[in-house]
Amino acid sequence: MSAVEILFGLGLGCVVVFTVASILIVAALDRRGVKTNFLLIRFLIPKYAHQYKTITKQETGKTGTLFYWWVLSINLALVTFIVALIVR
Repeated sequence: MSAVEILFGLGLGCVVVFTVASILIVAALDRRGVKTNFLLIRFLIPKYAHQYKTITKQETGKTGTLFYWWVLSINLALVTFIVALIVR
């Protein structure tokens, strides 16, 4: 297995974590009574993530864990794909 394949696999794993975190954030907002548009979720997920951050900070005084998973996973995916392109 080459380094590019490993980096590509890590990047895909990060994208999966990002997708799961996005779904869980929308579900958490729905439980709190915030209306979400499932059809436009691709475009509105940054808005929903920041709403989740604000709401959890108001409720507990800390930002919710899902927000950190969301941000970290998409940034790691970007970095791994860029490194894979450079290595290739």
